Amino acid sequence: MLLPWGASAEVLRFAVWDAGLSRQGPGLLLRDILRGEDPQILAVRQVIEALDADVLLLLDVDYDAGHLAVRALAGDLYPHLFALRPNTGLQTGLDLDGDGRRGGAGDAQGWGRFSGQGGMALLSRLPLGDARDFSDVLWRDLPAANLPPMAPEARAVQRLPTTGHWDVSVRLPDGPDLRLLLWSATPPIFDGPEDRNGRRGGDEALFWLHLLEGRLPHAPPQGPVLLMGKANIDPSAGDGAQDAIRVLLAYPGLRDPAPAGPDGSLATADFRAANGPGLLRTDYILPDRGLRVLRSGVLWPPPEDPLAHVVARASRHRPVWVELEPP
Repeated sequence: MLLPWGASAEVLRFAVWDAGLSRQGPGLLLRDILRGEDPQILAVRQVIEALDADVLLLLDVDYDAGHLAVRALAGDLYPHLFALRPNTGLQTGLDLDGDGRRGGAGDAQGWGRFSGQGGMALLSRLPLGDARDFSDVLWRDLPAANLPPMAPEARAVQRLPTTGHWDVSVRLPDGPDLRLLLWSATPPIFDGPEDRNGRRGGDEALFWLHLLEGRLPHAPPQGPVLLMGKANIDPSAGDGAQDAIRVLLAYPGLRDPAPAGPDGSLATADFRAANGPGLLRTDYILPDRGLRVLRSGVLWPPPEDPLAHVVARASRHRPVWVELEPP
């Protein structure tokens, strides 16, 4: 299943995909890519080629300082790359998870066995411009932060973004720069009755509304914006702060093109295995109201399509894409 369009100056395709490329230790992802034998990595590459996006936000991909793994994966498909060290695996020096030890995966700013596990990478055929990194914003500093009970020393260091919050400009052909607002939030599970992860994921989504409306000590982005990321919240099913994602989807400055698969479902992730919550919409692209959306969709081929088993082998998530007319 090759998506029926081609890139041109009149049509630009943006996509976000949690490709599930995290490994158990640093350097292992690069090792597996270079060996060229890993079935999942081979499937990921095939899906990226079929998706054929001009700009792709790749999620759950391990970070390394030289971007070696992502460059080896992308090959010559994308000449422009942006990636910063994520909060995942970045140690706080505290015993955040209360297990009596420091330095564990649950003691990092975002859960991670090592610094850089499960990061983000922006791949682009278009030149990238300036960027702002909001990844060090403290959770307590978000207006009306929905904080769980937390020790004072934890409140003093706990960042809001699980992975990162970035504002990266893309230079469009013959037009103004487009501001990409990018993030990858915590899953709303793996916590306790305090609902720490659920609260955090909701606030990670609401961060963008506070930024756009000028309620943060950071200037709102200038020009058209495009929100792309994994909220890890379905507005009507599963766990998570459903009210938060509904508020984001209803924000008047943005539009929800409601990308759907061939069956009309808005689901972007398959959690049916092991008594999971089922099919959920967790991944989003929300264009500025001033942008003209031509088409959108979820790359979820029907079972009879030869690409269906490739997509399923690659990741539990499915790529979400939006096709825009440049402003």
